[in-house]
Amino acid sequence: MRLRKESDDLQEEDILLIANVSDALAHPARVKIFRFIMHRNIERTPVCNKDVVAEFDYSQATISQHIKRLEKSNLVQVNKKDRFSYYFANVGLLGRYFKAINKLDES
Repeated sequence: MRLRKESDDLQEEDILLIANVSDALAHPARVKIFRFIMHRNIERTPVCNKDVVAEFDYSQATISQHIKRLEKSNLVQVNKKDRFSYYFANVGLLGRYFKAINKLDES
């Protein structure tokens, strides 16, 4: 059975973006970590791994795994300087995600 193509603006790229970002934010710890990084970036305060570990009651290994998942989805970008990694929230991607989500209910 062949499905007819929908006439909405939701493209395959939007669908993949929604799936990827939703998957990255599917864990409460990652939502909290992303929010922390985003707020610190708004304050123009650098965020490195030790800052995230100090903020949350998770082990360093757990934090690293969650940040790796956020980085894989491109929600968090990492800038390595010397032996430190600094984290930046990709608010542009978040904006594209929200626009794609809004297309879900358009007719």
